[in-house]
Amino acid sequence: MSGILIDGKKVSSDINAASAASVERMHNEYGKVPGLAVIVVGDDPASHVYVNRKEAMCRELGLHSEKYELPAETTMQELLALIDRLNRDDRIHGILVQSPPPPHIDEEKVVAAIVPEKDVDCFHPVNVGKMLLGRRDGFYPCTPYGVMLLLDAYGIDPAGKHAVVIGRSNIVGKPLTAMLLQKEKGANATVTCVHSGTVDLAKYTRDADILIAAIGKPEFVTGDMVKPGAVVIDVGINRIADSTRKSGSRLVGDVKFQEVVEKASYITPVPGGVGPMTIAVLMQNTIKGAERAFKAAVGK
Repeated sequence: MSGILIDGKKVSSDINAASAASVERMHNEYGKVPGLAVIVVGDDPASHVYVNRKEAMCRELGLHSEKYELPAETTMQELLALIDRLNRDDRIHGILVQSPPPPHIDEEKVVAAIVPEKDVDCFHPVNVGKMLLGRRDGFYPCTPYGVMLLLDAYGIDPAGKHAVVIGRSNIVGKPLTAMLLQKEKGANATVTCVHSGTVDLAKYTRDADILIAAIGKPEFVTGDMVKPGAVVIDVGINRIADSTRKSGSRLVGDVKFQEVVEKASYITPVPGGVGPMTIAVLMQNTIKGAERAFKAAVGK
């Protein structure tokens, strides 16, 4: 058996097409378009690559985009002042501060400074709380919701299934565990979250109907850790040395793909699986924030 590849590029392309149509409709209806502001502090090359991708997607979908590339010596006060200005700018409906910032920047304070209505990453405690409670008047976190949309696109219903999430980060593991647990269509799974403190972790992964790897360790999940017929979602993206490549390296996920693909019923590749979904959901969230703001402005 060889697993069916879950094509994140195709699913994200469909989502982006719907987003572009929404932007056009909003321009026709309100005379305005959604706006996203992305801030990057410092010179981390990967961060600038991610920011440029988000800016390019804004242009492709017709969103207003503002990019702020701040020097590494930018102070907390200067960063908070910029966020405050963007909070009050009615052209901006989403604010994102690229992680990780330099060590002197307090990410917790940065997240708290963004008003929940523009927190399109869903990091603010208000939005995290709404997500945990199953409320839909906040935002859903980009990567976890991207995973949920992939499952839905391939007709994989988590209801009644045992879903095992490897990793407990605030960005993926914890919110995805909460989303899979929700008593609603497209969720309603029995969820186990395993992590670095779990004894005999493989005992749990071998029992998973849906296995989601988000631990940040290259090729951590091997074939003997997976139940035959399981759905495997690989959230990881890691660069490892590879002397056969011109670049000297290659990208791999948290799953040892060549072993696991032979046991899985469905599996996401890396790259081309979960990755494209994150930006697609970010655009969706920005559009959602704009729609709420536009409706409020006209009293709808």
